[in-house]
Amino acid sequence: MSRVLKTLRLAQWSMLASIVLYVGLGEVVRPAAPGINPTLSYIFTTLGVAIVGIIFVVRRTLVLRLAASLATAPDDLISLDHWKTGYIATYALCEGLALIGLAQRFLGDSRHKSIPYYLGGFILLAFFRPQQPAREA
Repeated sequence: MSRVLKTLRLAQWSMLASIVLYVGLGEVVRPAAPGINPTLSYIFTTLGVAIVGIIFVVRRTLVLRLAASLATAPDDLISLDHWKTGYIATYALCEGLALIGLAQRFLGDSRHKSIPYYLGGFILLAFFRPQQPAREA
């Protein structure tokens, strides 16, 4: 369990650092043409809201449900693998949210329209830190 937690924490910290790099990259590599099609902006917004919803569904169905199972049977390797997969999927979705902000920035949108995606991905990724399932007494 401790090795899996270390791996998940390393993945989390690496992805947090990559989001910071996305912000820097979005500011250094400026788009050639300012402005973005409003329809595309609405699609990005809808996709961002959908990703946040999916993050919470994945977290509830994989991470929290399997954490309860691991609390009673910590030696169950299948549950441990699925629990780890749930965390990695959650982290990948948070990263995807930040990538939407980067894509929007590359396509010519302003900084203030990309910041919610960066912040959303970063805050959710930081909030969902891996924790060892609590053993029931």
